[in-house]
Amino acid sequence: MADLCKLLLVDDNPQYIKDVLPYYGYDVITATDGVEALEVLSKESSIDIVLLDVMMPKMNGWDTLKAIRKNPLTKNIPVIMLTAIGDDQKMISGLKIGADDYIVKPFVLPNLLARIEAVLRRCKRDFEPQEKINVTINKNNQFNSLTRREKDVLLLVTQGENNKSIADKLVLSEVTVKSHLSSIFKKLNVTNRTQLVLLAMHVNLLEEK
Repeated sequence: MADLCKLLLVDDNPQYIKDVLPYYGYDVITATDGVEALEVLSKESSIDIVLLDVMMPKMNGWDTLKAIRKNPLTKNIPVIMLTAIGDDQKMISGLKIGADDYIVKPFVLPNLLARIEAVLRRCKRDFEPQEKINVTINKNNQFNSLTRREKDVLLLVTQGENNKSIADKLVLSEVTVKSHLSSIFKKLNVTNRTQLVLLAMHVNLLEEK
């Protein structure tokens, strides 16, 4: 990255990430809990992105994210959640609160770097004129290519349902659900559920429960 990006790392055990990210062009500021993170954000007006751990003392990641999104001065800062919990329902809830992406621990460094850069690119694009955003969305999404059943599966995925629950609600086998998901991923050019929900949110397909 050409310009030095200012990143706030909120984690009660930040050492590894704190030490390595500066080598890749990031100016890293750390906070060990949500309370400290909000204090930093109230003083630092040039934070480009936040890496926010879910499990922390004093104030957890969910509550911290809610506070960031409620504050007019910080609501547009991109936030990537770091979590050891690979729970679809919790991830969907976090996306509804305003998380921009998730990284499940343990993760490898190339994945972390790629996800940070992808979120920064996406957020930069989202602040371009609305006309250009609409052209990008219309060009890139392939939702109209989904079958009726694939759309049913997609809707339940955005509501945080797992494969078994989707199978029960649609009266399908889990194997069939997995087959539909594979087709959806291919048609929409995503590789996991989190990316799928983010894309659905981007075109306003995510329904509140």
